[in-house]
Amino acid sequence: MPINILMPALSPTMESGNLAKWLVKEGDTVSSGDVIAEIETDKATMEVEAVDEGTVAKILVSEGTADVAVNAVIAVLAEEGEDAGKIEAPPAASSAPSKAEPAPESPAPDGKDKNSQTRDSSAKHEPARAGQPASSANGGAGGKKLFASPLARRLAKEKGLDLSALSGSGPRGRIVKRDIEEAEAKGTGKSAPAAAPTGMADSQIVKLFEEGSFETVPHDGMRKTIARRLTEAKSTIPHFYLTLDCNLDALLEARAQINSAAPVKDDKPAYKVSVNDMVIKALARALIAVPAANATWTSEAMLLHKHADVGVAVSIPGGLITPVIRQADIKPVSVIANEMKDMAARARERKLKPEEYQGGTTAVSNLGMFGIRDFSAVINPPHATILAVGAGELRPVVREGAVTTATIMTVTLSTDHRAVDGALGAQLLQAFKRYIENPVAMLA
Repeated sequence: MPINILMPALSPTMESGNLAKWLVKEGDTVSSGDVIAEIETDKATMEVEAVDEGTVAKILVSEGTADVAVNAVIAVLAEEGEDAGKIEAPPAASSAPSKAEPAPESPAPDGKDKNSQTRDSSAKHEPARAGQPASSANGGAGGKKLFASPLARRLAKEKGLDLSALSGSGPRGRIVKRDIEEAEAKGTGKSAPAAAPTGMADSQIVKLFEEGSFETVPHDGMRKTIARRLTEAKSTIPHFYLTLDCNLDALLEARAQINSAAPVKDDKPAYKVSVNDMVIKALARALIAVPAANATWTSEAMLLHKHADVGVAVSIPGGLITPVIRQADIKPVSVIANEMKDMAARARERKLKPEEYQGGTTAVSNLGMFGIRDFSAVINPPHATILAVGAGELRPVVREGAVTTATIMTVTLSTDHRAVDGALGAQLLQAFKRYIENPVAMLA
């Protein structure tokens, strides 16, 4: 019996991806565990392994195809003994994910009709998103049934479109991505004014500039994701900011001693610790010292974490990504240095696995290498805090009534005020400052 190969979900939030490259061709024999394709998400390029063994009978989605829906059939395998040449492609309807369709109306044993059971099931597994009209979740005006893919729902929300005003071109009238794009192009299906976006329309912005005076560079998936997540973060998280200065002189001396003591292998030191590596360690130890700040807000409860998993913002072409140093509170700073070097290199190649950049309990964003003195960073959910780190610079300071100089670094802590209020955030920054200015304490 033919085996369908589906577009995998490479992260919990993935709805679609780009099929970047096939590593097999029709007629090839594959075994379980063989790498057969490369999939691009908004953050990384991932390898897809075969789950079953057989012969590649049909490749249904060509490499380079963008926005392939999760669970869409991308290829078909023929089992042993089957004639691959005689296997037909599955119907188009099976190449896209679908939810249960309503059965013909007939009384159910409990007195409810089957359509109402379908609505109840859909509501349980796919609740309407915040800010989305109730009619666009499972029914339109007048109780009309409404079916739309998750991607179509998200695009409709972003573009201010009313799903109940659109007609679907997908299987059984399902609203899909192309219906949203067509409605936007025609200017139809606009939501009520209350749900409309508040910013200027693209067409209005373009008209402000002379034709030919600019180049249009379409957004890629990463830039769209960054824009969406930061907009959500600033509109849903009550940010609160705390700033203080840290004296780096003792830390710089400790760093020099640590690096000079690194064992040499193949004419290379086993590690090279940076100031940022020590900032990661200090923040992790500070969170353990102030456990109430090592938290994540949810609507039902506060999640208090047992370890400090610190994300670190890394700039890559087209955006940024935040690889996470797990359990940074118990790792030696030399281990943190090597992990950061490895993950930063793979991040720039988009080779990180989802579990390497998702989650975490806090984050560090360091712009000191660009000479930035201080700034405020945007919290990246599910974190409750993020530490913005400025450049270490020689500044005048007063010691025992006399003016002298010291290397000073300004840091700003952004907190989710629902989870970490002002006093708690201040305690966290004080603990961080103690570790930075007395680095032996965090290395013990």
